[in-house]
Amino acid sequence: MKVSFLLSVAIGIAGVVMVVVLWMVLKSMGLFDMVNEIASKMFSADGSAPFDIMDYVGLPRVISLSIVIGVIDVILITAIATLGAFLYNVSAALVGGVQMTLTDD
Repeated sequence: MKVSFLLSVAIGIAGVVMVVVLWMVLKSMGLFDMVNEIASKMFSADGSAPFDIMDYVGLPRVISLSIVIGVIDVILITAIATLGAFLYNVSAALVGGVQMTLTDD
């Protein structure tokens, strides 16, 4: 359980870092500006407030969502790995597993 918890925390941190790097790459490529231009061309006839994609996928919102998903993944991965280890130990106890005898000659 301890090992699976530590590994899942490392995976969660790596996931958050990956999301931030991906968001910065997309921002530097100008993807969000292109989406805003396309949306303004599509919805500019009604005269309402301009559409801004950053209201939906801004960096603080993306980081918050990735942290929440990371915490949920840490809990799930730890629980599933612990359950898997328990089931493996039970099945090895029932079947007997592989017996090895090492001798020093």
